[in-house]
Amino acid sequence: MTAPRRPQPWPAVAHAPGTTPEPTALAVLGRTGVPVTRLCLGTSKLGKTTVADDAASATLDEAFRIGLTIDTSNEYGDGGRSEERVGAAWRRHEGTERPLVATKVDPRPGNPDFSGERVRASARESLERLGLQRLPLLSLHDPERIAFDEAISDGGPLQALLALHEEGVAGPLGVAGGPVALLERFVETGHFDYVVTHNRFTLLDRSAESLLDLCHENGVGVFNAAPFGGGLLARSTRDAADAKYAYQPAPTPLVEAARQMEQACARHGVELAAAALQMSMRDPRVHSTIVGVSGPEQLRQSLALASREIPATLFDELHALTPDRAHWIGPQGP
Repeated sequence: MTAPRRPQPWPAVAHAPGTTPEPTALAVLGRTGVPVTRLCLGTSKLGKTTVADDAASATLDEAFRIGLTIDTSNEYGDGGRSEERVGAAWRRHEGTERPLVATKVDPRPGNPDFSGERVRASARESLERLGLQRLPLLSLHDPERIAFDEAISDGGPLQALLALHEEGVAGPLGVAGGPVALLERFVETGHFDYVVTHNRFTLLDRSAESLLDLCHENGVGVFNAAPFGGGLLARSTRDAADAKYAYQPAPTPLVEAARQMEQACARHGVELAAAALQMSMRDPRVHSTIVGVSGPEQLRQSLALASREIPATLFDELHALTPDRAHWIGPQGP
């Protein structure tokens, strides 16, 4: 393997204190030197069969026209449907200034093999579906599916990713997953240029604080996904008997905290979802916030939420309502 990069002091993501950057404003993704938009379109929902082709196309066409960074993955949608739809949009917009597309390597559905050979196959599949000659950003997806020692061993996924980068097939390399402590171990190898964390840095859960600090100290870029916690922070919480957080039934303390936060937002004339989204976008350690949508109207709503005026005092109130860390997913969580 190549030698890992050495840590260096790193500036915070620049925007005026107490303000939220524009969704299409650019931030350099840490030491990668790659510019990404402060709001990123997540396409996991766009790979589902429940989203019609025309709805997916309309959503992607709008994102392409706006210039939003696009996040996808080899496994999103049966048979790579998300990448195929992104690739179709890429071809439709040939001749225009097309946005950055980030993707991830995955095992085949139903097959646990996450070897270096599989990583290379996954990258080839993504290149074909997306219609790209090179994958601008490529990350190891959900590495909790294998043991850490296996991931970094000879013939493992990390070695294959480094080779793809050296060969020019992939640009900067990332790691995208859940357990914070595991992501930190990958960052500490020095081989990853960015991380994608989800559900661990929201109004209700700050499990990723240590990860964000580690990345900031080492110039590692950060994509923060799922700022709505899988939905609890995106809709009314008054009737939350079936509320979920991070794809699981939401603990009662999180539901109650969301209710109180919703009431605080209402006193300021602000939607809870707007505050949830902008909390991530305002943080100087987060370069881009990933929001998944299933149609063009949801995309427009997300853009509107990102642009709402929110007083800084509201964020102070919401911070005081954050549930105790005992109710967070935690560093070792799934």
